[in-house]
Amino acid sequence: MPSSTFFLSAMLAAGVVAGGVSHARAQAVDPVTGNALIQQGQMQNLENRLQREIYQQQQQQYRAQDRQIAPLPQPVVPRARQTCQLLPSGSGFVSTCR
Repeated sequence: MPSSTFFLSAMLAAGVVAGGVSHARAQAVDPVTGNALIQQGQMQNLENRLQREIYQQQQQQYRAQDRQIAPLPQPVVPRARQTCQLLPSGSGFVSTCR
């Protein structure tokens, strides 16, 4: 499956789950007393967990894409040659390089 298709399907699934969570919030009222069945804090915890899972899935997908990309070879950079001169010194020669 192409990575973009996987990513879009993951986002769609996350949206459906998130929509279900918000729908559950709307439906989480006792019809007799009118009291909320699920505390707001619990719902926030569920939403936070879902967001963490989505984030982790995205990071896994990014790492998988990074592994598929081949590293670039090191560029070939020409090196400057040393300039050496042979200079007469007494009865011989001395090499001076810069």
